[in-house]
Amino acid sequence: MEVNNIFSAGGVVMLPLLGFSVLAIALAIERAAFWFRVNRRQRRLVRDVLSLYRRDPIDAIKTLKANADLPIARVFLTALELEQPTPEEFRLALESEAQAEIPILKRFSVAFETIIGLSPMLGLLGTVLGLINSFASLRVGDIGASQSTGVTGGISEALVSTAAGLVVAMFTLMVSNIFRGFYLRQIALIQEYGGQLELLYRRRYEKQKQIKGEPEYAST
Repeated sequence: MEVNNIFSAGGVVMLPLLGFSVLAIALAIERAAFWFRVNRRQRRLVRDVLSLYRRDPIDAIKTLKANADLPIARVFLTALELEQPTPEEFRLALESEAQAEIPILKRFSVAFETIIGLSPMLGLLGTVLGLINSFASLRVGDIGASQSTGVTGGISEALVSTAAGLVVAMFTLMVSNIFRGFYLRQIALIQEYGGQLELLYRRRYEKQKQIKGEPEYAST
């Protein structure tokens, strides 16, 4: 069946289904580019930042600013740019910025869910409309005659919209689940790397606290 015949058989609902499919593909391309950039650069950046922070926090901050397009870099920067925070304040800064990054990591998830939910319903609507048109063209006296063949053909054509709706929904569901897996993995990595940075900061904080307290202890 040619493409033109498929669209004519599916009816008017094929237009919104086509729009949903184009939208799903466009959003999938954007999300794929986003996650490719994140996964390609993130691990190396974190290793470099943690190594630099042990030697000089200023160099670590400069490296993070140069990679501020990555979510984890923004999370680290929010905490490291605080002026002499306590370990508790440092941890809260990490957690609050991680929460702020969630909408960016889950971007377009609502659009994907909408397409997944509406596409099968539009397909079913197209089938129902096709059946209504088929039976509306059938006269009672013609049952069993040549027009019944046309009704059967109309029913098979009406099912095209249901098939199209299911295809769009299944494709979008597969893509959405892949990106959801990336999102869950990213949250886990932010927690893991954030914990490592927090541990380094606590050690530096305690060390500086001891250094500042030594002269007072000696004077007493």
